[in-house]
Amino acid sequence: MDVERLFDPKLVLRNRRRARALAVPDADFLLNTVAEELLERLSMVERRFEHAVVLHGHTGLVAERLRSGDQTGRVTRLEQHGDFLEPPIEGVEDGITDLETLPAAAATIGLVISPLSLHLVNDLPGLLVQIRRALHPDGLFMAALPGAGTLAELRDCLLQADSEQSGGASPRIMPFADIRDCGALLQRAGFALPVVDSQDYVVRYDTMFDLMRDLRAMGMGNPLAARRRTATNRTLFSRTAQLYAERYGDPDGRVRATFRILYLSGWAPDESQQKPLKPGSAEISLTRVLGRGGDSDSEPM
Repeated sequence: MDVERLFDPKLVLRNRRRARALAVPDADFLLNTVAEELLERLSMVERRFEHAVVLHGHTGLVAERLRSGDQTGRVTRLEQHGDFLEPPIEGVEDGITDLETLPAAAATIGLVISPLSLHLVNDLPGLLVQIRRALHPDGLFMAALPGAGTLAELRDCLLQADSEQSGGASPRIMPFADIRDCGALLQRAGFALPVVDSQDYVVRYDTMFDLMRDLRAMGMGNPLAARRRTATNRTLFSRTAQLYAERYGDPDGRVRATFRILYLSGWAPDESQQKPLKPGSAEISLTRVLGRGGDSDSEPM
């Protein structure tokens, strides 16, 4: 079955390659922050993974840290283009694949970790199924992606300015999945013990235009297949910046931008994993726990 394309894959790659070439200092702050958070969460898993795959990490940070640590053996990083595999990392295998495909045989990988790339995938359910199948039993999948609420301030002001000038709205900011959608997708793909949580990172800029320059330097330009192809009137952005300053400006004149990151994890099913208790199998009754009988010390709420 064909999947309707929300994103233009060629434009996604072009945006990311351009950002890589620009190499604006500190423009990868969000990616680095998310990568560190994923690695911190992984460190709390008391498990060694003999083969780990970093899926579209964009930089070598995650792969390098996995290779130098003691939680993983063989490490492979997969990217869209050879540009993202430079410089090579000693002891790390490299490969190229598109955003929609994980080229791996079934049950051959212990850990798949993906920082900030899943939000650009057209067939995310299909990719999640591929990842789950590639994991061997009790293998772990971890990922992070921008969620609903990301760039809410910019979206709000662009919609208002667009409505004022053209009476409608053009798709200028990609849609982001919400936390419930991601949890449902993990379950649908067959992951056991799925967990999704979110964390907001609020960044302040001198103006909205500084935010937009940062987004471009991150490779987060508009990748929508249905984007408007004609040049945008400069007055639209001037009005958007005015609204942004009015609605989301701080007393010092700077403006805020929210990046809401969803952190996902799930395990390939295995018989050794904890199973839910069958109804009626608990050794302590619910009435005792709630303090509605027996000799519980609980106080009523």
